[in-house]
Amino acid sequence: MPTIIRQDGFRVVIYLNDHTPSHVHVYKGGGEVRINLGIVEPLTSPSLMTVIGEISNRDIAKALSLVEKHQIELLSKWSEIHDE
Repeated sequence: MPTIIRQDGFRVVIYLNDHTPSHVHVYKGGGEVRINLGIVEPLTSPSLMTVIGEISNRDIAKALSLVEKHQIELLSKWSEIHDE
């Protein structure tokens, strides 16, 4: 499970044997959010898939913002890891 980004207490992970759609797992404290990365053509915004454990709405919003900021990089890493 490669950690792709560490920032402001968040850890963004892409699992090696994960399923589609392309998504990341974002961890903060005792919580996790799964965020759909969207697609490149045409570019669509990342979207919340699942919330697990204890994580505030504020941190969920920050996680979405972090993923959106790095969306192209994360989509590229997803493709690289999953040979797409």
